[in-house]
Amino acid sequence: MTSTLAYSASGENTLPRSSRFTKAVDDLRDGLNAWELWGTLGWHDLRQRYRRSTFGPLWLTLSTGIMAGAIGVIYSEIFGQEIHDYLPFLAVGLIVWGFISASIIDPCYVFILSEGVIRQVRAPLSIHIYRVVWRNLIVLAHNMVIYVIILVVFGIWPGAPVLLFIPGLLLLSISAFSTGLLIALLSARFRDLPPIIANITQILFLLTPVLWRTDQLTGGRRLIAQLNPLYHIVEVVRMPLLGKIPPASSWISVIVVVALSCVVTFWFYARFRARIAYWV
Repeated sequence: MTSTLAYSASGENTLPRSSRFTKAVDDLRDGLNAWELWGTLGWHDLRQRYRRSTFGPLWLTLSTGIMAGAIGVIYSEIFGQEIHDYLPFLAVGLIVWGFISASIIDPCYVFILSEGVIRQVRAPLSIHIYRVVWRNLIVLAHNMVIYVIILVVFGIWPGAPVLLFIPGLLLLSISAFSTGLLIALLSARFRDLPPIIANITQILFLLTPVLWRTDQLTGGRRLIAQLNPLYHIVEVVRMPLLGKIPPASSWISVIVVVALSCVVTFWFYARFRARIAYWV
């Protein structure tokens, strides 16, 4: 079996550091260029998951919509918020968080479940991460049906600020790819990591202003909430959809976090990419 490995750890680990980095760049570029492959695989994943289902991926949309409606009615009373103000905030937040959560949890097993392909097919490993990000973007697109319903029901017209959703989503997608690649790599090496990450993600959901607003906090608590990078990532996507312009501080925070994430992930990927075939 060792002779069939697509990536030879013994060969690449003896290369100079510059060569390893070059091969990592080639892998990421070639993976991106194979968009027809991972695009098809992403659609196939969803079709397989909901095969023989009447509503297919729309079950996720229904689930998110029901959750937003139930939580919106209850929590608007608890927090003393007007429902026509709170429910759109909550619904869009849940849609964005659904993408973030899936982008953290799904990569945990992507290399492990693709063991056969990784060991026997010479293809860029990054294809598997592009596939996950694309699949989650498709689900996000389905969930935007909820957003449209919210606009109609509450008479919201986001206006020109909605265009800022595009760069916000682009930054979110880049972050999902870089974070997902690092998580997939580490999870292939440390098999106890996926359940740990799943639990941490649940905690992060409660700590991130999705169900609540930062203006409900005062003093140091509000400052701590605003130091959460996920808060800014959610805001640069959510605020434009609600017709608001995210503050410059949120844009700067997201750009810095995404840049650091890409640098750290690339270093790990260049250093350990050749070992993934042996870890799985």
